[in-house]
Amino acid sequence: MPEDDRKDATRDAVAREIEAAVNEQVSGLPPEQADALREKIRLRVREEIERDLRARTASERREAARLAKEARKKEKLEEEGETFLRFNRNFRFQHMVMFSSVILLIITGMPLKFPNFLLSRFVINFWGGIQNSTIVHRIGAGMLIYFMVHHFLYTILTRDGRRDFMLLLPKLGDAKDIAHNIRHFLGKVPDKPRFGRFSYIEKFDYWAVYWGCIIMIGSGLFLWFETDVLRFLPKYALDVAHEMHSDEAMLATLAIVIWHFYNVHFNPDRFPGTLLWWHGRMSEHEMKEEHPLELEEIVARRARESAEVTNR
Repeated sequence: MPEDDRKDATRDAVAREIEAAVNEQVSGLPPEQADALREKIRLRVREEIERDLRARTASERREAARLAKEARKKEKLEEEGETFLRFNRNFRFQHMVMFSSVILLIITGMPLKFPNFLLSRFVINFWGGIQNSTIVHRIGAGMLIYFMVHHFLYTILTRDGRRDFMLLLPKLGDAKDIAHNIRHFLGKVPDKPRFGRFSYIEKFDYWAVYWGCIIMIGSGLFLWFETDVLRFLPKYALDVAHEMHSDEAMLATLAIVIWHFYNVHFNPDRFPGTLLWWHGRMSEHEMKEEHPLELEEIVARRARESAEVTNR
């Protein structure tokens, strides 16, 4: 029996049961009272049935939406393929400390550079005044210093750190990739450049942070301990440190908002964002699109390892 016919049959059976129950309730009453009571009972029962149908329909819709969402998720997983660990836990921890400190430094430092802006006054008042804002800024500075020390030791003492550092060094091939990518954007060549573990974009990000941290930490320490600095250096040294700190902070903020956020989160291929910073994994589809040479190396290494095991 079709679904609609089954629903109609069920509805008719329920209506007959309701009518029988109503007749039983009004039996023995005068006709006018019986009709009034019968109509009242029908209205109440009709409201209950409609309420139950609405609840059941809403529940069915939620279940259908849940099943559709699971189906889309399963389809996406099948399309994305295997996932590969790109960044280990140590590296992800460093990145979290770094971006947390930078966010604190930006939201407490920019109001000092632009004190007349309404938003600047709001941010300073949010922290409870300029003194508290300065304390939070120095907490962020301490986190950034810790990150640099941690990353320096990670680069020297760990195999992954040494490998990534060497791969992040700029090479002649990066200039060729830039030229190739420009020609691809202009429609001169059909295929975009094929990158290894790090593209020239990621190298730019890395060295911009590295150089920026050296300038910001160095000049910031001059301003933090200005009394001690003035014992050994002239006043203009502090003035230079202030300008370096202020201008580099502005440059870093613009680079993060315009360059880094677009490439990592606002790019149409990534929007509304990526959780790579959290779990450190990339799908096979993403690897083919963004780091095909690294994917080929991983597949080749697995093949060699499998052959070695087979030959034993």
